Amino acid sequence: MAQEKRALIVRAATELFLELGYDRASLARIADSAGVSKATLFKQFPTKAALFDAIVGDSWAGNDVADVPPAGDLTAGLTVLGRRYATLLGQPEMTDLFRIVIAELPRFPELARAHFSQGKLPYFETVRIYLLAERDAGTADVADPELAATQFLGMISNYLFWPSLLLPDWTVTPARTTAVVEEAVRTTVARYGAR
Repeated sequence: MAQEKRALIVRAATELFLELGYDRASLARIADSAGVSKATLFKQFPTKAALFDAIVGDSWAGNDVADVPPAGDLTAGLTVLGRRYATLLGQPEMTDLFRIVIAELPRFPELARAHFSQGKLPYFETVRIYLLAERDAGTADVADPELAATQFLGMISNYLFWPSLLLPDWTVTPARTTAVVEEAVRTTVARYGAR
């Protein structure tokens, strides 16, 4: 029951943050929209910042840094990471989250910092750690794993995600998503695979 109420609160907060903005969406209004008491909301989320952190955490769920593919096959490992990233970016709540952060950035820069440190950075770290493991295994020649991780993720997000923020009718078929990830993997392997 607590998990169901938590999900209702997070969903209501996301919708109200999008509709009214982070500042104007009060916790009382979020509780009302979620159909829970204020006491229930405050028990789960004592502050609006804690609620936003939960939205970020839920949106990026499943990108555990410890879940790094085994080294030894650069193509296979990057494919796993790329597909996982494409799946995360394809979630409607991810687009909503980015819209909230971008809209509120001038007045609430801490939202962007929370989003980056709790969401994007851990996923980026997963890719960077994986590339280091491939370098240590001798299957990748990566002098700057931070740059290589940024390039790899950028190739995927620049096609699959960023246009959706500006173009409401932007859709990408599953076949096209697979092709985008495969091309990002091929490009990265061509550049960084050990000769």
